[in-house]
Parts: sequence; C-alpha cells; structure tokens
Amino acid sequence: MYQAQTLLKELNNEAVTTRKFLALVPEDKYDWKPHPKSMSLKQLASHVAELPGWTHMALTTSELDFENNPYTYPAVNNTQDLLAFFDQSLENGRRELEKATDADLLPIWTLRSGANIYSADTKGEVIRMSLNQTTHHRAQLGVYLRLLDIAIPGSYGPSADEMEGFTF
Repeated sequence: MYQAQTLLKELNNEAVTTRKFLALVPEDKYDWKPHPKSMSLKQLASHVAELPGWTHMALTTSELDFENNPYTYPAVNNTQDLLAFFDQSLENGRRELEKATDADLLPIWTLRSGANIYSADTKGEVIRMSLNQTTHHRAQLGVYLRLLDIAIPGSYGPSADEMEGFTF
C-alpha cells in the first residue's frame, strides 16, 4: 500500500497549509474578483475547500458527468462555513484513502460532460491531480489575498510576509 499511504501523507500535509489560507479569506470580500474572467473570492475559496473531497469521489465512483450532475457551489456564507466545508471534504477524502489499497487506485475514473470526455485516468492519478489542483488554486488564493493586502502564510517555507525584516 505504498502509493495509497504516500497520497494520504501528502493530503494531510497539504491540508495544514490549505486551512491556514482558507482561514484568512475575508467575508466582506467574497464577491471580489481581480479580473472579470476570474472566479470570485468565495468561488475560489470554496473550490479549494472542496478539493480534498475529490479523493473520496475518485475512490467511491467511476466518473463525474457534468451533464448529469451540474455543479453547484456549496452554501458558504462565512469563514466558519468555509472551514467546516473544508474539514468535511478533508475527512471524507482522508477516510477513503486510509482504507484504500494500491489496487484500489488502479481502476479508470472518467471526467466528462455527456459524450465529451475530458480525462480518463486511474483513480490514483485523479487523486494526484486533485492534490496538484489544491496547490494550484491555493496559490491563486494567495494572489487574491495579496492583492487585498492580506498577509499570507508560507506554503513550503516562509512567505515574504513572514520574512519581513530579514535580509539576505
């Protein structure tokens, strides 16, 4: 079960940093966007919060078909809701990965909209992609927070905010 254990370790490690970022999202800026084509801060933060749940989805289903399951944003109205949603997503993903074997990661999982297939990858690859999506969208969230002049925590070492006064 080496691969499943490795993915679980990464899920848990990324969750610590992700929760720090989500806790900083200001409720009074939920509708803010850095650009008209961008997601709102609330949409982005909600997406970051849901991503650990993709582990659960990948391990318990064989596909996601947007045509038959239109996406709806979760009911998030404040920081408490956002963190509770994240915690539930993480718990669901963690629970499934804790009991997964490496063989459980091998079946194909498909992302589609009707006949249009976006990807068909092993469940393990889908979990890896969701971890990458967490890092990617958390970085976007960091840019949003920076543009709102909110100090951000470090992800893999100290952030510029944490390094104030430090000279190289």
